[in-house]
Amino acid sequence: MLGRGGRWLQRARGAASGPPPPAPHGAQLSFDGAVFRLKSGWELVRGLLVFQLCALPGLVRRAPTLLSVSRRLLGCRLWGSLLRTSFYGQFVAGQTPPEVGVTVQRLHALGLRPLLAVPIEEDVGQDKEGESWYEGNRGAMLGCVGLSAPGGPQPMMQLKVTALMSAGLCRTVSLQLEEPGGRSELSTDRLVAVMGGEEANFSGLSPTENRHLQASLLRLDGVTQRAVEAGVRVLVDAEYTYVNPALTLVTLALMGRWNRTQPWVWNTYQCYLQDCLVRLRADVALAERRGFCFGVKLVRGAYLEQERRLARERGYPDPLHPTWEATNHRMEELGIAKDGGAVCFGQLLGMCDHVSLALGQAGYATYKSIPYGAVADVLPYLVRRAQENQSVLQGTRKERDLLRRELWRRLLRHP
Repeated sequence: MLGRGGRWLQRARGAASGPPPPAPHGAQLSFDGAVFRLKSGWELVRGLLVFQLCALPGLVRRAPTLLSVSRRLLGCRLWGSLLRTSFYGQFVAGQTPPEVGVTVQRLHALGLRPLLAVPIEEDVGQDKEGESWYEGNRGAMLGCVGLSAPGGPQPMMQLKVTALMSAGLCRTVSLQLEEPGGRSELSTDRLVAVMGGEEANFSGLSPTENRHLQASLLRLDGVTQRAVEAGVRVLVDAEYTYVNPALTLVTLALMGRWNRTQPWVWNTYQCYLQDCLVRLRADVALAERRGFCFGVKLVRGAYLEQERRLARERGYPDPLHPTWEATNHRMEELGIAKDGGAVCFGQLLGMCDHVSLALGQAGYATYKSIPYGAVADVLPYLVRRAQENQSVLQGTRKERDLLRRELWRRLLRHP
């Protein structure tokens, strides 16, 4: 994400321009933590405790083992209860629709909007046999559409392509796109045709891969259709560089199908990648040629340590910008207006609240990305995110300081 949060940009033909909505009741935009007065005492204590623990690299590294051992020692019920009052409660909306609804209502009361996410994904080497796992995930994604639809103005949801299409095939397609003529055969127009009912028959793929690609594209198209019918925008996540070309191809095909009049589908671009601006410009040009609206979710990027490790192990150049400052400079080159345009903001639930709450209270369209599901299902997802973002978690010192200051203010009964 950008900083410890992110800026999400929507670009569409005919999108509204002009200044952002004025701050209500003359509120001034400030990130000094004053908005933490809106939090309960328990939310302050929990946030401070969780961030202190997440800033310990050894704890984050050993989290899977610690969680497994503690579950055996404490039993599922006590283990789940402890996590619900700590890490799960900090970062997750809940398990059942009523629990998610309570979280959404709490966000609305704070001037924030929900961005629901089903914490399901797959990496290369984790491919499942047959289509049943992906079909089950399709049901979960459709459920997310239903939960997102009543979420307030301009409801949104996140979608991971690798929940509905094998990561192995995404890797194969990404490699095919690098071959001579690969982009001619595996084009957005061909994928749009498959989504519309044409048989997948790509020469670079095996019969089994073609069948899985067709089933996957129909799943993705079906979820998107349901989302458009429900008025929910679909923000497709980026993942690792070795599958991202396929993810972008699929997302652009969905845009070609559904973004004819409005940007219902958005693609994610990771600013820490050196080729981000080049790819973004190329995709904007494609959208303009094909005449569809273009939606963008712009993030810093979540896989910094893993991408650098893969580059070292496989002997190819580091694809990332060398420093934080270089990433920020590239964001400035993208020309995001700070005082107008169709721009909204977003951070993860439970993180960067001094920014989210300040923006929301000032009237800006600000979203919180909120995973939901059972404790045992969501915790592995949270652990992966924590391990991938150790540098971010270790950099929460400012938020910890602001939480601590608000706690002291209340303890000392200062106004």
